[in-house]
Amino acid sequence: MRRWGGLRYMILYQLRDTPLNGVEIMEKTENMSMGWWRPSPGSIYPMLNSLVEESFIVKRDDGRYAITQRGIEEISGWGMPHQGQHSVERAVEELENNLTYLEDSPPDKVAPFVARVKRIGERAQKLGSRS
Repeated sequence: MRRWGGLRYMILYQLRDTPLNGVEIMEKTENMSMGWWRPSPGSIYPMLNSLVEESFIVKRDDGRYAITQRGIEEISGWGMPHQGQHSVERAVEELENNLTYLEDSPPDKVAPFVARVKRIGERAQKLGSRS
């Protein structure tokens, strides 16, 4: 969250690929934080209203919010990929950032995933032998 500037940028980041409603944003935020944080309706909906007022997003007739070009421009300065701007360099940067997150997490939260992380590491080592 701190890296993206708080809830405002978390919402814009989530809407960059697909429109979502408030509940979907809360669920996606909880999933992105691996269950550590779920924003409340009292924080999501006022922020959505503010983002609409600032023309960063629009509320569609189906109740979902969609990012505007202005919203895309707002997050582009934060180094977040959107619609076709993903690259190998960004993927490696995400891996490094996620590894740091795991290193900083309480051991009891990471323990159930150690074997899986080890398999991912083994796959990463295979990448070096492809050249």
